[in-house]
Amino acid sequence: MRPGIALCLLSAGCVAPNPSEGADKSTSPVVAQPEVAMAPLSLTSPAFAPGAEIPLEYTCQGGDTSPELAWSGAPAGTRSFVLIEHDPDVPDPAAPKRQWVHWVMYDLPPELTGLAKGAQVAPTGGRDGNSDLGKAGYGGPCPPIGRHRYFHTLYALDTVLGDRGPLTRDALEAAIAGHVLAKAELIGTYQKSP
Repeated sequence: MRPGIALCLLSAGCVAPNPSEGADKSTSPVVAQPEVAMAPLSLTSPAFAPGAEIPLEYTCQGGDTSPELAWSGAPAGTRSFVLIEHDPDVPDPAAPKRQWVHWVMYDLPPELTGLAKGAQVAPTGGRDGNSDLGKAGYGGPCPPIGRHRYFHTLYALDTVLGDRGPLTRDALEAAIAGHVLAKAELIGTYQKSP
């Protein structure tokens, strides 16, 4: 092996010479430009950190007030948002049998970047779905036993669904199939105090 080729193999970004090319030294290899990474859709809350305990005031043992939520990084072409909160640990995290839906909203306007504390129902332009409490609006954590997880899931959609009434989570997920541009999750936990 020629010394120049060995050195080339050991160094990054080297372009091996093509023997069919002439000896023109003015030609330099084309360097690929790195792609600009776009920030992914993110969902946060000043009320609790990801994976942390949800404060009492946002639960059935407190004021049952909906927490403040904030999001950013919506992709280009977002025309609406969907928000669903559910608990996958019902009735007992040690032996879960079903999921319980606490909050459903859809057609949240694309310019929206969050929900204020106490926004129990959808803001102007948005629509409420039905939780497993059988009604629209927020129903806070109220686990029967053990520490449960609460998934707040935000979807950015390429469409507006229009008024379809108080959709359940299952009906809403069926309606948004094929329209999801991005998804973000924020998980909090809660265990009832004695």
